Amino acid sequence: AQPERWERFADNNRGGPEHALINAVVRELGKRDTLSVLRHGIKVVPVRQFDLCGFRPDHGMNPEALARYRANRLRVVPEVAYSPHARPGAYNPRLDLVLFVNGIPTATLELKSAFKQSVEHAKQQYKKDRPTTDPKTRKQEPLLTFKRGALVHFAVSQDAVAMTTCLAGDKTVFLPFDRGTEDGGASNPTPADSNAYPTEYLWREVLHPDAWLRVLGRFLHLEKESEQDFHGKWTTKERLIFPRYHQWDGVNKLVATTAAEGAGQRYLIQHSAGSGKSNSIAWVAHQLASLYDDAGGKLFDSVIVVTDRTVLDEQLQETIYQFEHAHGVVQPITAEGAASKSQQLAEALAAGTRIVIVTIQTFPAVFKALDERPHLAEGRYAVIADEAHSSQTGEAAGSLKRLLSEQEAAGEQISAEALMDAAVQARGANERISYYAFTATPKGKTLELFGRPPDPDRPPDSDNRPEPFHVYSMRQAIEEGFILDVLTNYTSYATAWRLAHAGSDDDEVDATRAAAKLARWVKLHPETIRRRVEVIAEHFRAHVRHLLDGRAKAMVVTASRHEAVRYAQQMRRFVEDNGYTDVRPLVAFSGSVGPDDEVPEEVTEHSERLNPGVHGRDLRDAFDTDDFNVMIVANKFQTGFDEPKLSAMYVDKKLQGVDCVQTLSRLNRVFPGKRTFILDFVNDPEDVLAAFRPYYNKAELQDVSDPQVVYDLQQKLDATGIYQWDEIEAFARAFFDPKGKQAQLKNAVAPAQDRFRQRYADAEERIRHWRAARREAEQKGDDSG
Repeated sequence: AQPERWERFADNNRGGPEHALINAVVRELGKRDTLSVLRHGIKVVPVRQFDLCGFRPDHGMNPEALARYRANRLRVVPEVAYSPHARPGAYNPRLDLVLFVNGIPTATLELKSAFKQSVEHAKQQYKKDRPTTDPKTRKQEPLLTFKRGALVHFAVSQDAVAMTTCLAGDKTVFLPFDRGTEDGGASNPTPADSNAYPTEYLWREVLHPDAWLRVLGRFLHLEKESEQDFHGKWTTKERLIFPRYHQWDGVNKLVATTAAEGAGQRYLIQHSAGSGKSNSIAWVAHQLASLYDDAGGKLFDSVIVVTDRTVLDEQLQETIYQFEHAHGVVQPITAEGAASKSQQLAEALAAGTRIVIVTIQTFPAVFKALDERPHLAEGRYAVIADEAHSSQTGEAAGSLKRLLSEQEAAGEQISAEALMDAAVQARGANERISYYAFTATPKGKTLELFGRPPDPDRPPDSDNRPEPFHVYSMRQAIEEGFILDVLTNYTSYATAWRLAHAGSDDDEVDATRAAAKLARWVKLHPETIRRRVEVIAEHFRAHVRHLLDGRAKAMVVTASRHEAVRYAQQMRRFVEDNGYTDVRPLVAFSGSVGPDDEVPEEVTEHSERLNPGVHGRDLRDAFDTDDFNVMIVANKFQTGFDEPKLSAMYVDKKLQGVDCVQTLSRLNRVFPGKRTFILDFVNDPEDVLAAFRPYYNKAELQDVSDPQVVYDLQQKLDATGIYQWDEIEAFARAFFDPKGKQAQLKNAVAPAQDRFRQRYADAEERIRHWRAARREAEQKGDDSG
């Protein structure tokens, strides 16, 4: 694809141009990395540039670039003996498959077959038997060296796929690369075709040549992140980010559908916490900004990202620079400079800046600029809203609330989701603006405005309800280990009270070990805030404070600013009276609280009387230090607040619906060694479970075993009706057929597996109803009920 360059290079290296080129590539791989070499080529004398991979151009107006793309050679090589340090009979490790792009390795695969080994065996093989250095000489194995070798390593079975971008022996971390089941769980669904495998999507979709080159050109990027360990020590780590399946699938579908439908559409992406929304938004923003219409013009003049994630602008700029080696693609609208934010925004849109990042406060200025400048209104724009939340005060709040209904404006928190809803309602359909709403917990209004009915040819109704464009459920995020299940150790105070008194045989309470430890702290009914403070402080000291190497934190959720102030005063007084130094409260709320019997003067969250020791710091930053470990909140930090060390929550506020889910989910961030606990003083557990159910989508399945002799077990199993005889015959035919496929074996047992799961889920549901009825009877004193 580069004949003139090759001819000049060959003339300059007549002793062996092929060998000279290989040496040049190896040198650049060592100095830089595989991804950079593939994307940006190498510079060699006398040729200024050799491109080592041609990526699909954004439009068809450059036939030379399209020719380079079509000239790529992608190859799959099996049974690769990869070590240059191999010693016959002693050391010669092999990999099942290696994927090459123009001779450069990009991925490795270890394959396992069902009924023999699982994906876990493939992971262990990478960890134990695929060393990244020669055990004898300690020299690096180039193919498996981070960044310099293959970019991703797949552990693959017929049921599951896992991947990692960094092999590190026993410390290797594999992430699931599964599609997720139809009911929102982890793993992969059973295919309808009895000859197909659940993991076919990997080689039929992801590893398809066009798709694979798109992954290399548009998704993979190197991320540098500062991390703090248990002891507060900061280190900078590099991670090669490869998309998880839902990210790859969601971004590709969004971009492809947008290209087909054009501007003026709406998309709802329901991705749970732990889904990697920051990366997904970055990929969507960059790829939307690169779309062209059929006439060869840019589909969008600018992509506007609405977020309060302060790191997103830096992340976007760094990521896109890796893609394009271009500056100025991303412009955040900040308070810096002489120009106002509105003016900065108008100038950025007028200049055709490809990606503009605005905060929630600045979002209304987008429509102001379009209304006041007709030439801008003629453009086409994509608006991506992150679900991050922020408390608002002052003039910024006034401009935001003019977009909102009176009821929404009455709250102290305004979300990007609410603003998108209001903007679409107020301005109606607009063929020049496309909206992309990312949220883990879409409200009914958001679903109605941005969701899509299953049958697009019919209007939405009760049988054609709008659905999200793409879903990554809370259940899948929990089962895959990306967030914690905050309901695992949820305990209502009523349950804890019964535990503390003789005669309670509530087996649901006995199942929660944390509740048992709580018992000695709940001998008094909490009639006052002072007594609840005592319960909270003593429980925190006994069961939470020492966790995470003494850095665990807790949140107290109150119903109002006045209650938050009283909690703060009472807790500070309680710890001082008892001489405690290990409970350090911080209170957070918007606005101010007037003087009363408890507080003699008007106070805010920055008052020295309430928060001594803050010294003007942002409360998020102050709470992230060892100065404070219990945060008391009122309508603040209950949403959009990520503190991974937050391990316990004490709830003294009535929570409903999505607010309940968002509040309790502050605990779900993963941190090494973390476990969570919730003590709820006011809410009913069944109401909490009902609030989570629409987003949680969790069928509580467990493996069961019966230690009976084989004939007794056969009798019982036959009687259940879980399997049918024709299914056994189908399994036997495939099993004893020398030409039978393992896919046939797996699909023969699939119906029985599905029946078992459904029956188990039904039984669990009946048990929950029985427990609820029992609690109700106990509360009414109905012994016979």
